[in-house]
Amino acid sequence: MRLHQQHFLELALARQALRFGEFTLKSGRISPYFFNAGRFDSGAALATLGRCYADTLACANVEFDMLFGPAYKGIPLATALALALAARGRDVPVAFDRKEAKDHGEGGVLIGAPVAGRVVIVDDVITAGTAAREAFARIAAAGGEVCAVLVALDRQERGQDDERSAAGELSQRFGVPVLAIAGLSELLHFTADRPELAAHAQALMRYRERYGAIERDPR
Repeated sequence: MRLHQQHFLELALARQALRFGEFTLKSGRISPYFFNAGRFDSGAALATLGRCYADTLACANVEFDMLFGPAYKGIPLATALALALAARGRDVPVAFDRKEAKDHGEGGVLIGAPVAGRVVIVDDVITAGTAAREAFARIAAAGGEVCAVLVALDRQERGQDDERSAAGELSQRFGVPVLAIAGLSELLHFTADRPELAAHAQALMRYRERYGAIERDPR
């Protein structure tokens, strides 16, 4: 496990963005863990998270021109990444969208820099991939081209009707990499290495055996 992945999981645990227990997901599955990026709710937490996103992009060697944050959680996440990149000497344009088109003022559904060139979509997780597909459509309509999707956590579990994960399905459909700071595989290593979390590691392993996707989504 890379250092930035460890830092991310430690941060998620400290901020209670990552919790262990018994959680009913939207899919109806009972999960032994839950991830909520909304708990990265301070300047320091977002700064650390932004650096973890930046490290993930650097490791993937993705060529890109700008960032796009889908409403709503993607907005602060793309901003945090842009700030981290600026601190490293690269000033990257950022754009966002609205859930609904604005009919006054500047109008439209897009906010921020003009969408152009190679675009990285930045979000928290991919569940069904609905938000990401909408972002693909809006970016294409504005004249940009998605070159990668970057999320914080990849659950690496298969969809309801397919052996592939939602991230794998999205990557295959659009022909772009779906990157994540960390996935269920790293989470298993993280819990197994910490005695206070060892009890959760067994539940995570059972969950992966039951719902894990066949492919290892690229990062």
